Parts: sequence; C-alpha cells; structure tokens
Amino acid sequence: MICRLQRGLGGLWIYNDINVMRGYSCDMRQNRKFDNFGVIGGGAWGTALASALARAGRSVSIWAREAEVVEGINKTHENTTFLRGVKLDPAIKAVSSLGDVAGCDAWILVVPVQHTRDVCGQLNAFNASGDIPIVICSKGVEQNTLALPSIIIQEIMPGHPLAVMSGPTFAVEIARGLPAAVTLACEDRALGEALSQAVSCRAFRPYYCDDVIGAQLGGAIKNVLAIACGIILGQNMGDNARAALITRGLAEVMRLGAAMGGKMETLMGLSGLGDLVLTCSSVQSRNMSLGVALGQGKSLADIIASRNSVTEGVYTAAAAVALAKKHKVDMPIVFAVDAILNHGAVIDDTIRELMARPLKLERS
Repeated sequence: MICRLQRGLGGLWIYNDINVMRGYSCDMRQNRKFDNFGVIGGGAWGTALASALARAGRSVSIWAREAEVVEGINKTHENTTFLRGVKLDPAIKAVSSLGDVAGCDAWILVVPVQHTRDVCGQLNAFNASGDIPIVICSKGVEQNTLALPSIIIQEIMPGHPLAVMSGPTFAVEIARGLPAAVTLACEDRALGEALSQAVSCRAFRPYYCDDVIGAQLGGAIKNVLAIACGIILGQNMGDNARAALITRGLAEVMRLGAAMGGKMETLMGLSGLGDLVLTCSSVQSRNMSLGVALGQGKSLADIIASRNSVTEGVYTAAAAVALAKKHKVDMPIVFAVDAILNHGAVIDDTIRELMARPLKLERS
C-alpha cells in the first residue's frame, strides 16, 4: 500500500494567514465504499439529504437535537417540525445520540454554522477511527472567528478528510425527489469521486471540483445577498433592480473568493451563481423571505421570533463584512445588508446611498 501525503483542505492556508500542511489517510482511494451515512442535523436540509441518500440506496441515520423530530421520523416517517407534509423513506432512522452515528462510513454535517464548533466537539468524543470523511453541507461563516466550516472542523477534529456539498437546492424539492444538481468539492479527487458516486441518484446529480474555499464562500455570501433581494421585493422595486443586484452581488462574491483563494469557475458554477440565482428568486428561501418582511416594514426581532429554523444570512452578514475588510475587498451590497440588520440603518436611505455610488467599470 502506498501512502500519499496530500495538501490538506486549504493546506498552505492563506485564509488563516498560517501555512499548515495536513496529511490525509492513505486509504482514501476511489474504490472506498460509502454505504452507511450519518446525517448530523435534523432540520429541513438534513432531512432532505437523508431522503436523497436513501433514494441512492444508502443506509441513513439522522441525528437530531429535538426529541419530537426523532420520534416523528421513527414513528410517522415525517419531520413535522421542519419539513411538514413530506413522507420519508421508512428505512431512515432518527437517533438522539451522536454515538449512534459514530460508526458510519461518512458523516453529512448539516448543523447551523454557528453551532458547528459545539457539535463537532461532542461528535469528537465518539470518534473511534479518526478518519471518517465529513461532508460539509452547512452554509455560513462563524461570527467570532470568521472561520469557514472547514477550518472549524480542522481545529476540532483534525485528521478527518473533508468535502463540501453545496448548490441550488430547496430542501422540500430534494425531499420529494425533484431533480437537482450540486457541487461536491474535495481536494482529494479519489475521495471526492467516491463520495459523488455514493450520494448520486436519478434525481440528485453531484459535480466534482477541488475548490473547497469557493464552494463554501458561494453558499455563505449568497444568503446575505438573498436578504437584499428580498428587501427589493418587499419594497416593490421591480425585477430590474433584483436582476441588477444579483449580478453585482455575484461580482462581490467573486472578489472575495479571489482574495481568499477560491476559483472563478467554482463561483460561476452551481455552488456560486446557481445557488445565488435560486435563493434570490423565490420566497421559499428563508433568507429572501426574511428580506421581504424587512422591506415590508417588519422588525428583525419579530421575524426571527416567528421562525423555528435558522436564517444563516443574518449571522453571516457581519462576518462577511469583517472578511471583506480583512482582505480589502469592496462589497457595498453586503455592507448595506449588514448596516440594515445590525446597525439600525434605514432601508430607504441605504438604497439611495447604493444608487448614488460613483460610476465605475462593470468588471470592477
């Protein structure tokens, strides 16, 4: 057996400003089989991914904090708390202890980014082999540290091979088996292709790439931009304004991605442009619907209080601003959303300020 030392996820890591070399286990080869998945997170997206994996013929256990979610999935085969009205494959098993998913072939991590550090710390206590691949499916940036999920996991659970799965996906459509495609990013190509084979099914198509930074950034920043698009809809500003915001928002994502080591083709693909277009085009998006409510004059506190799930863009906005400042990147739309969410800025005044910015070349 030949063991290859590979550059770890973000090895020579410019994002942390530290050069770190990480080695992967030598058994991460394309012929590795992934038949038994543990989904960490029992929200709508975790439940939808469990459904997709079951359709692909995999054995699936889904861990949830909420006792009612575990009971509902096991007894009535429905997650009435987060995905009401969608019947699940009876073979999907819900568990309340992370120890019950410790022996799986791979973990699908779907907890909110702000809770990733805590959950990974708990999961690490049950970690026997230390080389179980972790597929990151959460989208966001940790507020206090500005860390992407991959960095959090590397700090808490070093040695685990990592992949990122992201793209234009509404949970209810995935759960119902409607067609969708995603990016599956992994620096180890053999591992990435093996995971792609394992999760793919007739209605769920992954496309492999090696850009884990771009795949994470596209999914994180689009949530902030979706809030902005929702504000436009709530203010009845028209489709022209929304299209312009999507386009200029993509330019902001690509500037930040380039500064942090992401690739342009990733951000123009499913996990970048694709995800941005979807979440900025439908009130199915939690982030866009929150923006709509803001644009209609509702308070952020009241909107959040009325929801039972996390709207990641609210937490990512401030972190995205901090990243932009750190990397000296111009992101006026992201700055505007953060000002509205976190600094009491008036929506009408903020929009006027954006429209009054100096004229410039489109590509800049």
